[in-house]
Amino acid sequence: MTDRSHITLYSGGHKGAEFEFGKLSEIWGIQEVNFSFDGHNIERTRGVRVLGPKELDKGDVSLEIVSTRMGRKYSNVEKIRKVIQSIFHMVNNGYHVIAVGWIQPDDTVKGGTGWGVELAKLFNRPVNVYDQDRKGWFSWKDNCWVAETPTITEKTFVGTGTRNLTDEGRKAIHDLFENSFGPADTH
Repeated sequence: MTDRSHITLYSGGHKGAEFEFGKLSEIWGIQEVNFSFDGHNIERTRGVRVLGPKELDKGDVSLEIVSTRMGRKYSNVEKIRKVIQSIFHMVNNGYHVIAVGWIQPDDTVKGGTGWGVELAKLFNRPVNVYDQDRKGWFSWKDNCWVAETPTITEKTFVGTGTRNLTDEGRKAIHDLFENSFGPADTH
């Protein structure tokens, strides 16, 4: 097995896409960091990093700005603020942002995943989304989504996405790892 220990996944460890990214990172021998905060329940326990109040504050942004950028309103303001702050840490640490979800007609991505994608756009990072309805990968290039299958080539990447992962979404993540790193060493 090729040494992949110098590659790091940054994620949130939630069920669905983030769990799948973490599980496959472990199988392929990739480091994993899952950002969380007190009172937040996540599925992945490997590489958990609990962010304290000062660290969370580094990712603080006005919910008005987030609402405007995403074209939607948020309820449960305190919890969503902490989620948005932890997403900042994922994107700030991982260079290539890879997400699974749904690209909406306004070019945002559905749910909290969308904020990670928007940050990647703002930070001018490579960003790919597997759209579960269209059953295909897309890259953000020249201010629009173009069909393109990604590979992981950077030493740091973000794996994020919907909690409602479909079988096609799960297969897309698996294929991403296999296309990027070759077959998993199952010995």
